[in-house]
Amino acid sequence: MPADRAARGDSPEIAAEALKTGRLVILPTETVYGLAADASNPQAVARIFEAKGRPRFNPLIAHVANAVDAEAIAVFDAKARALAEAFWPGPLTIVAPVRDRERVCDLARAGLDSVAVRVPGHPRARA
Repeated sequence: MPADRAARGDSPEIAAEALKTGRLVILPTETVYGLAADASNPQAVARIFEAKGRPRFNPLIAHVANAVDAEAIAVFDAKARALAEAFWPGPLTIVAPVRDRERVCDLARAGLDSVAVRVPGHPRARA
């Protein structure tokens, strides 16, 4: 599949390979399909902004498989941890200080010192 085409998230293995090579993937969420890229890859993230016509000052959400992965990229306090335990997986996005700037690039965060993280409810998105 050409690098400028999005891969469907039907197979976690195919989607993972597409993400590793900088391509975009279409993933199901709780309510809609979303366009995904490797959040650590600025070129891949730029493709999302371009494909959606999204302004670069509007940060993206980093979707992860579980709360452990979320806390690897964001600093959670007790309130954030309690919200994650109560509502994840599901349609809750937590905005917290960024812990690992390499895992969610500056462009995905729109240059902010915070990061939006979410553990989606759809099992294919988590896979």
